[in-house]
Amino acid sequence: MPAEIDLVVETADGRFCGAVVSTGRAVEAGERRDTVTLEDRHGKRRVFPLLPAAFLLDGRSVTLVRPAAAPPRTARARTASGSFAVAAAPARVARASRIWVEGIHDAALLERIWGDDLRVEGVVVEPIGGVDHLVERVAEFGPARHRRVGVLVDHLVPGSKESRVVEALRQPYLHVTGHPYVDVWQAVKPSALGIDRWPDVPRTVEWKDGVCAALGVSDPREMWRRVLASADSYADVEVPLLRAVEELIDFVTADAGAA
Repeated sequence: MPAEIDLVVETADGRFCGAVVSTGRAVEAGERRDTVTLEDRHGKRRVFPLLPAAFLLDGRSVTLVRPAAAPPRTARARTASGSFAVAAAPARVARASRIWVEGIHDAALLERIWGDDLRVEGVVVEPIGGVDHLVERVAEFGPARHRRVGVLVDHLVPGSKESRVVEALRQPYLHVTGHPYVDVWQAVKPSALGIDRWPDVPRTVEWKDGVCAALGVSDPREMWRRVLASADSYADVEVPLLRAVEELIDFVTADAGAA
């Protein structure tokens, strides 16, 4: 019988009756023995060795043993985005709402970091091939309360082409945000790639080509594979991207109960 806390037993000789308050070990005649501490109704405590048939439970002879140790508590698993993982959760049927990103690299990076969260929430990420036709795309989609659109824009800084496009889009069920980096590659921390910083690229040179040349990589596709593989979790990407994506997920999942 496990010597569980508050179990009331009597010694086999009938001289002491009490509730279990603890178990432990003691050295007796040079030998370590398991013990149990009992407390009677007057608060008096005594320690007894856990010997065979040494106690009575409801008049029956029993052998008390130390309770099995409780299994160690394991930390709740987290997704790559840092949120708590939902165990064995099936992918949710896609919502009508969407998150739009400029290109396939943006979509791939969001999948790598936020993929688990997006599937639980039923949010689809769609690349739209840049922001040049964003106004037309929004008009065609027709955002509404349960059909929201969140847009992630690269290089969203004052005076940029992207910022001018965004200024023309103000609707209640459309939310556009972004990050300051020229390309989503740059939103991956240089330390994750094992470099000190992203190379400075002249404006006259296409940014990805300039990065590849500076880092000695001949093929931009190979460089992208390295960039994506280095982003294992939210800790490997810059805060502006983290903030923007979390903001968009919150926006497109608003009114979830009625969606």
